Amino acid sequence: MAQGTEDLENLIALMAKLPGLGPRSARRAVLHLIKKRSLQLIPLAEAMHRVGATARECLSCGNIGTIDICDICANEKRQNGQICVVEDVADLWAMERANVFKGRYHVLGGTLSALDAIGPEELRIPKLIDRCQSEGVTEVILALGATIDGQTTAHYIADQLPGITVTSLAQGVPVGGELDYLDDGTITAALTARKSL
Repeated sequence: MAQGTEDLENLIALMAKLPGLGPRSARRAVLHLIKKRSLQLIPLAEAMHRVGATARECLSCGNIGTIDICDICANEKRQNGQICVVEDVADLWAMERANVFKGRYHVLGGTLSALDAIGPEELRIPKLIDRCQSEGVTEVILALGATIDGQTTAHYIADQLPGITVTSLAQGVPVGGELDYLDDGTITAALTARKSL
């Protein structure tokens, strides 16, 4: 690029770090945004600034929002005794997109991994146990990936919750699959056909 384009190069480099975008896609996106400056670039920059200043984790479940307690946790209709445990916020959003689960969520922030030295204290497992006791939870649905670490985490959580029905997603979730990449129908089938651990 020519002189005086350091800001553009910086924007392209930052965009290229986003998932699904490489340097070429980032360059095209930046050029498109500049051409539609008033309709897209400026509103996008303003929205990113607002979200950057206000985004936070829900103090209860770990969802991302702009208030301390997210809309899902604040909704009394969703206090039905069910908590769906997911690995990260993208999985929670995938479940919400499917629009079949009407309870509350709990975001672990990862899975147990001996190789990476990730134990229960590094995740939100103690908070989950506390919630189960304080919120009158009757069923915990484990919507974790069908990976070795996901299954290890599921069995660990099930062992920590005696007296509570612990189920997991069933058919529809392929081995090695992640919720964020599944279509709504697959998530619906998996949630409907959940099974006890």
